[in-house]
Amino acid sequence: MGLVVCKLNELTEDTPFEVPDPSDPGGTESLIVIKLGARIVAYRNICPHAGRPLNWAPGKFLYAHGQLVCAAHGASFRPEDGYCLGGPCRGASLAAVNVIVRGDQLYLAE
Repeated sequence: MGLVVCKLNELTEDTPFEVPDPSDPGGTESLIVIKLGARIVAYRNICPHAGRPLNWAPGKFLYAHGQLVCAAHGASFRPEDGYCLGGPCRGASLAAVNVIVRGDQLYLAE
């Protein structure tokens, strides 16, 4: 059935949600999950600029003007596709993670 990412009721519209990466055996990596209407997107919580997490504290992200912002260096990303619109990694993208909804849970796509 695949690895569970989170329950759907944990997601709030247009709000980045951090979850442990279920595919990381070491348990140190996390994912960013964002509900955008009927669509749910997920990315590895790693900024392509410096390789550090985007959040400023566990589970706390900067999300301004409809963009996800890296707390370290201010790179701003479109939530729809993870594309960097501005900042030190302009033109790069967050690493997308394929997810699928089954019942009331979100899973990593197999």
